[in-house]
Amino acid sequence: MKMTRVLVGAVGVAFMGFGASLLTDVRDPTGVLVWLGGAVALHDALLAPLVLLAGLVLVRGRARGPVRGALLVMGALTVVALPVLLRPGRRANASVLPLDYPRNWLIALAVVATVTALVPAVRALRRRRRSPS
Repeated sequence: MKMTRVLVGAVGVAFMGFGASLLTDVRDPTGVLVWLGGAVALHDALLAPLVLLAGLVLVRGRARGPVRGALLVMGALTVVALPVLLRPGRRANASVLPLDYPRNWLIALAVVATVTALVPAVRALRRRRRSPS
């Protein structure tokens, strides 16, 4: 498990480096900093407390962690999708947003929910394999 965490951490650092390298093209770094600060504030002041509260109120037992994780991922997906979801309708230039974003957002949420639902089943299967018969 430790090696997996190190690998995932290294991939995350690599992605952050790639994102930082893209900032060389930014004409107004102040706008980027304001946007990043707003994202952190939205996450810490609204999204994380709501997820923790929902996990506390709605779920008991071992499933609480996976459900909280899923709610956090779903919340982040929703926050990222909000600009497109809140501006529905035809665009003057069809190539600007050519995909069906509401449908794709719902598919992403369904994938997260499905994976989360599989977590308890996988855990139970592992426990069954470990326990002596």
